[in-house]
Amino acid sequence: MSNEIPKMSEIEQSNDEKAQAKADYKTGLDFLKNGDQTMAAYAFHNALMGYQQLNDDHGVANAADKLADICLAREEYPQALQHIDTAYAICAKEEDQSSLISLRRKIAQAKTGMGKYDEVLELYFELIDFYQGSLNPKGTVEIMEKIAEIYLKQGDTAAAADAYRTVAGIHTNFKHKKIAEEFLEKAAAAEAGQGA
Repeated sequence: MSNEIPKMSEIEQSNDEKAQAKADYKTGLDFLKNGDQTMAAYAFHNALMGYQQLNDDHGVANAADKLADICLAREEYPQALQHIDTAYAICAKEEDQSSLISLRRKIAQAKTGMGKYDEVLELYFELIDFYQGSLNPKGTVEIMEKIAEIYLKQGDTAAAADAYRTVAGIHTNFKHKKIAEEFLEKAAAAEAGQGA
């Protein structure tokens, strides 16, 4: 029956499970801080399982996100995408835009590692639209740099040069003359086929 009052032992067990999942997550953070990705992955996996049993979406999303970061660092891109998808579904349901933007950047990183450059460019142009719409020149510049790098990987030096010139133009608008000059040099190097 759904209106049964839970027994005290069930409440205590639920609290113990929640405490354990939180402890596993914190342990994972500590391992990451100390550079031990293997033990961090183990702890985050335990936290993920605990949060899933508790139906704690926020905990699941956070643990999955950390596991994705570890997979990205290890260049385990398909596994990273699985964890990102888990977190993304939860964040989309909660309409958490800032987390969705962060996860899209991670998807792009994984797909870059997998050589899926056309999909990466599509993601990056969506992010550019978001950053420009939210008047975020820093985000726009970061993504334009990544777009230039993808174009260089594809051998499209003219498009890479255009992307670098766009970055230079943004820096010029903010009176960052020295940085703008650096990007104009990158544009010239790209056009000359020298990469960045």
